[in-house]
Amino acid sequence: MNERISINPLVCHGKPVIKGTRVLVSNLLGALAGGDSFENILEDYPSVTREDIDAALGFASELSDFQEAVYEAIG
Repeated sequence: MNERISINPLVCHGKPVIKGTRVLVSNLLGALAGGDSFENILEDYPSVTREDIDAALGFASELSDFQEAVYEAIG
């Protein structure tokens, strides 16, 4: 899905991670959502690069870009 994101059932139970690490994409996104700057994240995760954070954001964007929602009408 992304050259910097890896999904492998043998690594972190198949959750998306930064390739070559065990840093969960969700941890990076959660830090950003909580107001952390890129600089803070890079300090907290020395194995992560700015490009990795950008890739995590791109990954989230791809997941949230759906064209149609399937739902049942009530009533």
